[in-house]
Amino acid sequence: MSIFRRLLNVFRTDRLARDARREVDFHIAECIDELVDSGMSETEARREARRRFGHTDDVKADVHRAEVLGWLDAVFTDIRYALRGLRANPGFTAVAVVSLGLGIGANTAIFSLVNAVILRSLPVWNPQDIVQVTLGGSRGTFTVPLWDAVREQQEALDGVLAHGDQTFNLADGGVVRRETGAWVSGGYFNVLGVPPAVGRVFSPSDDVRGCPAVAVLGHRFWQREYGGDEAVVGRTISLNGNPFEIVGVSASGFEGVHVGRTANIFTPICAADIFYPGRNLLDARSSWYISILGRLPRGGSLEEAQASLAATARGVMEASVPTHWAPDEQAEFLENGLSARAASTGLSIVRGQYRTALFTLLVVVGVVLLIACANVAQLLMARATARQHEVAVRLAIGSGRARLIRQLLTESALLALLGAALGVVFARWSSGLIVAFLRQGGSTVSLDLSLDLRVLGFTVLVATLTGILFGLAPAWRSSRVSPQRAMRGSGRGLVGDSRHLLGRSIVVGQVALSLVLVVAAGLLVGSFQRLSTIDPGFTPAGVLLVETGWSALDLSEDNARVFPRELVERMESIPGVVSASASLTTPISGASWNDYVVFDDMPRGGDLPLVYFNGVTEDYLRTLEMRLVAGRGFDASDRDGSAPVAIVNEELARQFFGGENPVGRTMRTSSHDSLSAPIEIVGLLADSKYRRLDEETLPTALVPLEQAGLWGSGVHITVRSSGAPTAVQPAVTEAMRQIHPAITLEFSTLEANIAESLARPKLLATMSGFFGGLALLLAVIGLYGTMAYNVTRRRNEMGVRIALGAPQARILGLIAGEAGRIVAGGLVLGALLAFAATRPIASFLYGVGATDPMTMAGSALMLALVAMGAALLPAWRAARVDPMVTLRDE
Repeated sequence: MSIFRRLLNVFRTDRLARDARREVDFHIAECIDELVDSGMSETEARREARRRFGHTDDVKADVHRAEVLGWLDAVFTDIRYALRGLRANPGFTAVAVVSLGLGIGANTAIFSLVNAVILRSLPVWNPQDIVQVTLGGSRGTFTVPLWDAVREQQEALDGVLAHGDQTFNLADGGVVRRETGAWVSGGYFNVLGVPPAVGRVFSPSDDVRGCPAVAVLGHRFWQREYGGDEAVVGRTISLNGNPFEIVGVSASGFEGVHVGRTANIFTPICAADIFYPGRNLLDARSSWYISILGRLPRGGSLEEAQASLAATARGVMEASVPTHWAPDEQAEFLENGLSARAASTGLSIVRGQYRTALFTLLVVVGVVLLIACANVAQLLMARATARQHEVAVRLAIGSGRARLIRQLLTESALLALLGAALGVVFARWSSGLIVAFLRQGGSTVSLDLSLDLRVLGFTVLVATLTGILFGLAPAWRSSRVSPQRAMRGSGRGLVGDSRHLLGRSIVVGQVALSLVLVVAAGLLVGSFQRLSTIDPGFTPAGVLLVETGWSALDLSEDNARVFPRELVERMESIPGVVSASASLTTPISGASWNDYVVFDDMPRGGDLPLVYFNGVTEDYLRTLEMRLVAGRGFDASDRDGSAPVAIVNEELARQFFGGENPVGRTMRTSSHDSLSAPIEIVGLLADSKYRRLDEETLPTALVPLEQAGLWGSGVHITVRSSGAPTAVQPAVTEAMRQIHPAITLEFSTLEANIAESLARPKLLATMSGFFGGLALLLAVIGLYGTMAYNVTRRRNEMGVRIALGAPQARILGLIAGEAGRIVAGGLVLGALLAFAATRPIASFLYGVGATDPMTMAGSALMLALVAMGAALLPAWRAARVDPMVTLRDE
């Protein structure tokens, strides 16, 4: 009976009992017929048949034991025997389990991240029915007027909701205390099917123009800040200096629809007027920050929703077209369509940012697991050689080959399960460590890394496949041992060259795969080093960044225009401050301000060039230690009302002036067919990075802050100190408090901005370096094991050679030459694989190609040296064999 059927019988005992009962009844009926034919009456025949057959319940029990319990007993016997064998060889067991634990654990760790970021559904009711409404098939953000039109006109979805990421300040002035949150529509929680844990959630009446200031707290935030006190309902919480009444707490486990970003506080979208009075964000038709989700109706399909939304699109666009846009821009806006896409896994910037990186790492750890499996297979084949006599005896006394293979596979499965158990522990530790590398918007990413059925199923599947992968070949070879040969003497040469050939082939594959990983690690580490040492065009050391906010001061536009100068002057008076300046954005922050420009002395035609801007005060260049190539910097005369001026970088001069000095030229910004006043270029600045370190240099222009014309309720203050930048932070806080206690402050450093920009390259460099090193170590262990086995196998041959006068150098060269051939074969195969395998990581590289010959050659040389070093010890042992001992053994 097949193993599958026996295993199935464990779970269908009732059916097995019925089959046994029918079998017994059939045999009794046959006996009755034979007795009746011999002359007995039917009554006597029935009595005699039952007497001869015995107690039927005992027969049925014997059948059940034979079919089920006997098989289970054999399985448990195999397990007990395998456990005894593993305990008897603790060194072998430890090496195998650790190798598999690292391989399986690495796969589980990366898969748990893939699961959390990409695969896991939102913790809402029927998440498979959640869809995201998109504009033009791909754009996922909308304006509030567009949201209003979609909500009123759509008929495709059984409820829609709006979501906008927001960060709230809980402090009433002074140092900012940030908490992530969201602006949401009134039906947000009801559409998602998320009930309140305490109090109530929002209703449509909470999200109307002029709405009251109400908030719903996230469950984890409620536990952390209020200790789970249910009396929190009715209290107030300060958000950006505004009191909001807490009306409820969301259900446990729900942290918003944006994966990777925890929403701790929810407020209605209409609260935008409370946070930003006078800016009319609810009617702004050019402010794109709203995401729209909906729920498919019962029995409805995504295709039907897409068709219905497409039919509604024209009316939605007409109801929300920006009236201040040019006619051609309005016509283009009206052509936008509406569609929908599945969104059971929610929204996520992290998903788009790290998806390719995570899948790349998943492939890398899969290769590491293959190398680990090859090592364990080597160990098992070496162990099989040592167990030849045992296997031969078992075969000689009648054990079948299938039974023997099952016993050996049981041992492999136990190793795989022990490795999986160790791997889960390793994965729990390492996945949290990897998440620390993931950054989004200046803060660490929040992910649910709990072990769900998908992760556990993946681990079990990997462990099962791993056990079969490394256990099947050794088990099959062991079962083919010849009892007659094994029982003669020591049984040398039993496995012979076939095993050695297989072992060498495995090591060649290990070296090849290791070279691929080492090359990938070399490329990514080299790229990270280039980014880490690149000249950004300014000096980040010693620079403190202070993001200020003064919305509570209610300054007029004229006062707001000159207020940054007062802040800068106060900063420069602080002891230890070398210089200070104010700007609209800071370098390497990811934020940008760009506009189309027209150069007055250049012919127009085609698309207008896009230039990146920043508004700065006069000491900005000195504070950041940026180099002025030609012309002048800004001074106190460059104020509001004076002639507009700008300083441009060398990249702008190269792109639009052929590399000539642009000082004295003029340009204008273009917005919706209207041109600004002429802006004179008064300075040429050396190139510097703008948004990210790994970007191509952008054409950039600096303009005086007072002439920038973009006034909100805060600016960025850049402070250069003579010592550590954080040392002047208390003095900066006190100086700001003296100006006005309601001014909010958020501190960071320019070096932290750069570290933020390097988060993804650092993750890839660190992980690839670790796994590349691990692969190299495993390959070296595999090569050492193969060569050590070869020396043991050929020990008598070496003794004879030495006895016949072969010098030790000859023996050493013989073994080293064999190792060299194995390594050379692996390097050739690995080089071919590396040329194809490293191309997908080209998008992660900076300043180096995916097939960089220097990295390829350096990786191959390093791998060859390390591998040959590992082969020297077995070669040295072979050269020191005592010929008398080996000949005596022979």
